[in-house]
Amino acid sequence: MTDHTNGSQTKLSPTYAMRKKLPAGRIGNALFSLGMVARVPYFGTILPLVEEMTPGYCRVSAPNWFGVHNHVGTFHAIAACNLAETAMGMLMESTVPTTHRWIPKAMNTQYLAKAGTRLTAHAELAEPVLFDEITEGTDVVIAIRILDTAGTEVVHCDITTWVTPA
Repeated sequence: MTDHTNGSQTKLSPTYAMRKKLPAGRIGNALFSLGMVARVPYFGTILPLVEEMTPGYCRVSAPNWFGVHNHVGTFHAIAACNLAETAMGMLMESTVPTTHRWIPKAMNTQYLAKAGTRLTAHAELAEPVLFDEITEGTDVVIAIRILDTAGTEVVHCDITTWVTPA
């Protein structure tokens, strides 16, 4: 994946440093995901699995189980938003250096199709973030494509985060 930090990330966040210490593959992904849910319990409602986490990109999947169903038996819209926020949060944790901090500010969501399968969120920065140039608060937008198992985009979110020096 492309480094979207323009090489300015010198100090890893504790979250990203922990992920890098765990083994690669399914075991490391599962261990990290369990730890993430322990730290942010609400994310646990979708049973997320962080499959890939690098500066500027994150992929998180969630199973299609009764706990995320709406009244018609498909993936609930707000559960899909929770998946998008999980992917955005882990992207930001792997991207933002310890010299800065971030917080979600806004979410624009489009529900494109019914989701009757496991979902995978792909969060990506549209362009590099020049952290060395951020001296005041600035908006950083993360685009999240949520795909079903056929590869159809069922939800699209743009989450705006507010990034400031620490």
